[in-house]
Amino acid sequence: MSSLFDRDRSAERLPVSLITGFLGSGKTTLLNRLLRRPDMADSAVIINEFGEVPIDHLLVEPISGEAVVLSSGCICCAVRGDLQDALRRLLVQRDRGEVPRFSRVLIETSGLADPAPVVQLFLNNPLLGHDLRLDTVVTMVDGAGGLGQLQHYPECLKQAAIADRLLVTKTDITAAAEVDALVQTLRRINPGAVIEAVINGEIDPARLFGAGLFEQRRPAQWLDGRDYVDAQALDHDHRHAQEISTFSLVARQPLDWIAFHRWLGDLRASHGDRLLRVKGLLNVADEGGPVVIHGVQHIFHPPVALDRWPDHDRTSRLVMIVRGLDREEIEAGWLSLSA
Repeated sequence: MSSLFDRDRSAERLPVSLITGFLGSGKTTLLNRLLRRPDMADSAVIINEFGEVPIDHLLVEPISGEAVVLSSGCICCAVRGDLQDALRRLLVQRDRGEVPRFSRVLIETSGLADPAPVVQLFLNNPLLGHDLRLDTVVTMVDGAGGLGQLQHYPECLKQAAIADRLLVTKTDITAAAEVDALVQTLRRINPGAVIEAVINGEIDPARLFGAGLFEQRRPAQWLDGRDYVDAQALDHDHRHAQEISTFSLVARQPLDWIAFHRWLGDLRASHGDRLLRVKGLLNVADEGGPVVIHGVQHIFHPPVALDRWPDHDRTSRLVMIVRGLDREEIEAGWLSLSA
């Protein structure tokens, strides 16, 4: 078997989920609800500042540095410096028995944060990749003010574009027509994301997490298993949404890895900041199973080879969420790979 690619080690690493969303969208309410659940007690939680995030639970027992144990049993760590340092410190404390053992990490960003650098941290960071893997990007969207925020704030638009799960909040106090318009806009921006209406942060974690490739029964579900369409062709009403395009590139014949790698490298070098999120399952020549591609902007996870295909379909598919890029130009390069 080819040694070009790493083998999938997802089962050996702890899942990390990112909770993001614009100001007032309900991130902290969701986090508080989750931490009340007994099945979420084995969680490590990282937030920006204790003072900025009003956690309902009493901070019962300081451990060391910035880590405390909440009344739910979860470990909480405030990030006042580098996120990578905070994560490594928690992992060291876990291995030394200085904190309770945890089986997942939840990270809550600030409302104005660009989530891309946090996602990138788990895509290609050898200091963290041995122990942690990116599972789910959860984006909260304010049902009452979300349409205006998507139009006027690029941070909000980007948070929605790279999400695996989109949670629409405040639907109980917002007109149904306004909620429906917001949901339709979100589907145009990110047709691959699961969209849920959430009131007061109540949602089953089983429906919230588990978006990573390892959790899916079939690899195609990681890509959502649907045909993607160009969001520009669907949305003529929202200027900023028109800047986001989501589409799927397919190839029926096995790809030459060197040619694909050169094409993707040129695309990253020329337009890396516009590649909001890229996911792919590729049929690479001489590989027994699919090769997984995953990137955010110019940072990509090293390609990973799965042991086998789940069925007889050997189609390569690359799903791209891009900003301000011409689909035809990208597609022309892709088609040249199998010409």
